[in-house]
Amino acid sequence: MRYINTFEEGLQVKDIYLCKKCNRAQTKTGNPYMNVILQDKSGTVDAKIWEPDSPGIGEFEELEYIWVMGEVTVYNGKNQVTIRQARRAAVDEFDPADYMPTSARMTDDMLAQLRSYIESVRADYMKKLLNHFFVEDKEFCRAFCNHSAAKSVHHGFIGGLLEHTLSVTGICDYYAQNYSFLDRDLLLTAAICHDIGKVRELSPFPKNDYTDEGQLLGHIMIGAEMVRDAIREIDDFPEIKANELLHCILSHHGQLEFGSPKKPAIAEALALSFADNTDAKLETIREALAKDPSLKWQGFNRYIDSNIRRTSMDASDMG
Repeated sequence: MRYINTFEEGLQVKDIYLCKKCNRAQTKTGNPYMNVILQDKSGTVDAKIWEPDSPGIGEFEELEYIWVMGEVTVYNGKNQVTIRQARRAAVDEFDPADYMPTSARMTDDMLAQLRSYIESVRADYMKKLLNHFFVEDKEFCRAFCNHSAAKSVHHGFIGGLLEHTLSVTGICDYYAQNYSFLDRDLLLTAAICHDIGKVRELSPFPKNDYTDEGQLLGHIMIGAEMVRDAIREIDDFPEIKANELLHCILSHHGQLEFGSPKKPAIAEALALSFADNTDAKLETIREALAKDPSLKWQGFNRYIDSNIRRTSMDASDMG
């Protein structure tokens, strides 16, 4: 199949894609048309059906796989597909693995690494908490490993939540090794638990969109409640450590304007917010650069708040 990230102006499209979203609308002159978002594992693209009631357009709904025929145009600097024909795809015409963005890393390997960090935690009550989520609760662990870390900004793919959590934990472990005054057990436990609320904030693939609970509460509040509920089942969990852990989770976005209900007040909370921001920003720029390897300047990225440029390579790097 022709993946969306390889689309270019003038390309004739005849293939099957996931209909991520679709809705009917009207032009300024009152003519009906359809907005459609097509998805495969490489990304999404906006599409339009300007004659939705024509014989070539069959019935289909959101989150169905559809065969489309059309051509790629460019609108406001972005690719857009004008769909001439469309129909539901038969189940034997596609492989769902082609349509779900997935981490390049092996899930089992990442989970094993995360569990090795859990084993390195010395405080028994912290380890009990972590084992509750990532060893004993099979359903939660399965959902966590197959979840994204975001709808679109960074790690917005299957396995993204696990990949992001493992990266943040590794950065926090580095901090603990280099700044001896940090409570490593507290910091690593907070790192591993900081985004667990995202399993309820976002729906699983293929939808990968905000749930009602996610919209109303957000993953920071949801995650803090999940951790608080689990702590209540651990008899010997010190109250002060429970509050410090919850504080780290509640403040991990660093600033009130970024969604944290509290700003970091202890060193471990500050370290976690740095680690979370570092991994999120670097993954954001990595994904942006990967979209078009031929471009040097990528244009303004609102999440990085800068016009992104690809780093130049010297002769030794180019072999």
